[in-house]
Amino acid sequence: MKSLDPRVERLPIPSPVGAPLPLDQFGTFEVFVQPKDGKPFQHEGAVHAPNLEMAFVLAKETFTRRFTCVSLYVVETDNVFVSAVTEGNQNVYDTLPDVGSYNGKEESFEIYHLLKRGKQPVHVGTVQASDAAHAMIRARERFNSGAVVFNVWAVRTGDIRFTSPEENGFWTTLPEKKFRDAGDYKGGDKLKEFLERTK
Repeated sequence: MKSLDPRVERLPIPSPVGAPLPLDQFGTFEVFVQPKDGKPFQHEGAVHAPNLEMAFVLAKETFTRRFTCVSLYVVETDNVFVSAVTEGNQNVYDTLPDVGSYNGKEESFEIYHLLKRGKQPVHVGTVQASDAAHAMIRARERFNSGAVVFNVWAVRTGDIRFTSPEENGFWTTLPEKKFRDAGDYKGGDKLKEFLERTK
C-alpha cells in the first residue's frame, strides 16, 4: 500500500503472498483541505477508492464530518511528486539536483511546503513548469524565502479533482447541523457548571 501519509506508512501491513490482480485493491488518493476562507490548503490524509470521483466523495465523508471546512480536493497519490526529506535544519531547496534546461509545454503545478516536522505540507503557491522536477526548481526561485523547508511537493493542477463552485454548498453548516461545529457543544461551559454544582 503506497501512501504519502506517514501514519499509513507506519502500519504493520504484511507483505502480500502474490501480486494483486488489477482490480484486487483500490487506488490511493491524497486529500487536501482548506479549513477557512483565505487559509491555504493543507494535506489532510489519504483515502482508498476505485476512481477520482469516488475518492472525492469518500474524502468529504472521512475528513469533513466533524470539523468545518470551505473546500477540499483530491489527487491520485502517483500524481504527487515529493522531494526527499532533509535532516537537521537543512533546507530542501539546497539539495535539489540540477535538472538541466526546460523542455516541452509548460503546465501549472501546485507547490506544498513541509515547514514543521510532524505537521502536514501546506500550499504556498503555483508555478508554471514542463514537469515536476522543473516545478520544484521554479518553486525554489519563487518560494525559497530563507525559512527552512524540510520537504516540497509538486502536484500538476490538471490532475486535481477540485471542489466545483456548484458544490460549495457542501460546506455550509445549516442551523440544524451544528453538530459539525465543535464550538457549539460549549463543552468548557458545561464542565465549569458541573464543577460548580459538585462543590
